[in-house]
Amino acid sequence: MPHAPADAHIRFALRPDHHPAVIATTSGSTSDAARSHLHDLGFRSIGPDAMVLARIDHEEPYYANTAAEQLSRYGFTVEIETALQDEIETEWTWGNYPFPWCTRDEVREVSAEAQRIHDDIAEGRLIIHAHANDGHTTVAVGTYASGVRRHVHLHGENHVRQVAMAYEDETEAVAEFHRLYTVAVRPGPAPLTDVEQSVHRALRGESAPSPRLQLTKAQSALPTVAAPGEHEQFLNALFESRQQWAKYRTWSDETTIAAHESLTVRAEFDHEARHRTDIAWTIAEYDGPVGERLWRATITAGTPVRLIHAIIDHLDTPLPIDAAEPHTPLEEAGWSAASHPARTTWQAPNRSLAFEHLPHAADDRWTAFGGDDANRPAWAIRLSAGAPHDILIQLAAAAAELASPPPSAARRSPTLPRLPPPPPQPRARVR
Repeated sequence: MPHAPADAHIRFALRPDHHPAVIATTSGSTSDAARSHLHDLGFRSIGPDAMVLARIDHEEPYYANTAAEQLSRYGFTVEIETALQDEIETEWTWGNYPFPWCTRDEVREVSAEAQRIHDDIAEGRLIIHAHANDGHTTVAVGTYASGVRRHVHLHGENHVRQVAMAYEDETEAVAEFHRLYTVAVRPGPAPLTDVEQSVHRALRGESAPSPRLQLTKAQSALPTVAAPGEHEQFLNALFESRQQWAKYRTWSDETTIAAHESLTVRAEFDHEARHRTDIAWTIAEYDGPVGERLWRATITAGTPVRLIHAIIDHLDTPLPIDAAEPHTPLEEAGWSAASHPARTTWQAPNRSLAFEHLPHAADDRWTAFGGDDANRPAWAIRLSAGAPHDILIQLAAAAAELASPPPSAARRSPTLPRLPPPPPQPRARVR
């Protein structure tokens, strides 16, 4: 393919009201050629010089980077905005992914197939005859306008929707669907999910009117994130102010271990955790000095120190607890609860924090995270099954206070010693 003139320019940036959708702005005499390439790569026009990439799998930064690399090879001048570059360099995983055995590339293959199904339905290539809820997710039966697998059963929603079965005859496909799901069958396609609605709005160039984005500045708040070096300060203060904790360094000097004098509690801190979603702390409690592990917690580098304080304080000196359940402090603070067969999520009124319970999970039974999207949290604390209710209640109370602190708490001086800021660290690519 001939190279494009040097004046062809494409700028990629995140779309602020449809995160993480990507806007591509074109300029120059060959912008029409650039727009043609972008269309082939999944971008859709929303204006004379603007195109948007919006997907149901939240992988827009990955595919935008792929598009940028391809357009650069064709000779176009490509610019990637800093915030988008940060997203590109951040590897993330879906919370509660139903296929945990998949590698990252395999997850993208599953998501890409789900995206193709979504696009086929949205653009009329796949007509849905009926849908149903099988007790866990949405299922459907439909017919492709052409192709070998013309009549299909679909299973799942959004980024995990798949073709579950293919038939040669439409009557057979529909009859089998009715036999499998009986009274749950409803005519036509299922209502759009929240993710699909958001994607459709972005592709139409609309400002998202969803409740989350309609919140006023007084109602909505960005999640609080720990500043660089704040966790290091907390670790140093822990050893300086509490004789109950002993400090150990591993052979690599990348990790510090804090062992409690009871010999049943151990906290491990990773000094190399850089990105806000890297695991910085691993805390575990055992049933004796050489006993079995009772439970474990992992804490990412962006987690506010106040929440780590709550866990360490309770391990060190348990506080009296009045609440009956871990979610009681959240309900008292006005958090809203959303229930699903697999989980219950409590969300702060300003949507800056959330607290999630997965009753059937082992490793991540309880999760506190920043923001309102468990799949792309600003930070996360994950506690395994077996975590004591007292610690969960203390953590929930601290989360409720962090999301909506009383005036006196906002003026309270920090308990950490004032230390000089750490030297700037080079930004590393997260994998």
